[in-house]
Amino acid sequence: MSFTSKKIAMNPQQFKTMAKIIYDRSGIHFPDTKKYIIESRLSHRISELEMNDFDQYIAYLTMGPYQMEEFQEMFNRITINETSFFRNESQLDVFEKQILPQILDARAKTKRLRIWSAACSTGEEPFTIAMLLHRTLGVRLSDWHIEILGTDISEKALDVANSGTYTSYAVRTTSNLMKNRYFKEDGRQFILDETIRSMVNFEKHNLKDRLAAKRHGTWDVIFCRNVLIYFDDDMKRDVVSMFENQLAADGTLFIGHSERIKSLTEDFTQLQIPQGFCYQKNAFAATSEGTQS
Repeated sequence: MSFTSKKIAMNPQQFKTMAKIIYDRSGIHFPDTKKYIIESRLSHRISELEMNDFDQYIAYLTMGPYQMEEFQEMFNRITINETSFFRNESQLDVFEKQILPQILDARAKTKRLRIWSAACSTGEEPFTIAMLLHRTLGVRLSDWHIEILGTDISEKALDVANSGTYTSYAVRTTSNLMKNRYFKEDGRQFILDETIRSMVNFEKHNLKDRLAAKRHGTWDVIFCRNVLIYFDDDMKRDVVSMFENQLAADGTLFIGHSERIKSLTEDFTQLQIPQGFCYQKNAFAATSEGTQS
């Protein structure tokens, strides 16, 4: 059976409905200027389902028996999981060389460290964090109880993360030293070292779900990089507020280099660290101001 790949037109009302479905379920905001993305990326899917237009697809997505499964399929098609190991390495250097030593020192008695990589896509970020911890702690790693959680709304992305198998594109920003140390090359694939894989757990999570986040308790470090740019201001405020609730009093929040949260919250202070793009709660940041430069 073959399907046509021609683009199926979407009228303004259909776009409005689709955009609301996406926003209500994921928090991702599609403005009118992004109508073409939904239209072009879902046309082939509509043809695959042997439907004629977006009205039929909307009905299938909202009333059909497979609506939850179809939302996952739709979400995978309209989003691009642009990530890699050691992405924005200068920011990771700030984490490894400035923030991590402080947290390890503060947790020296409990030897318990918890890190959340939110909206982690296919897992490159939390696995990178695991490598940095492995490199920093060395033989001391066995003395610590390390929890690294990677979460994402996409089941397909999490399947890749759980497989621990990546393409050369995923390791394009990884040094040869780290590739040789933590990956086994198998043809065109790079298979992650089992020790690093065992340091990270993955779980499906929607950033709109505050209760699910609350069940995990507090985190010493939260990474949520290059995600807020997909949300409108209301959703951004909700997510940042959730992070504030789930971050330890002396914890640190890392966001993307093109993102800012100053206008969204009065709860965080940005640390004056070049290339850091990181924040701490106001009370703690004020007491440690002199150590952050």
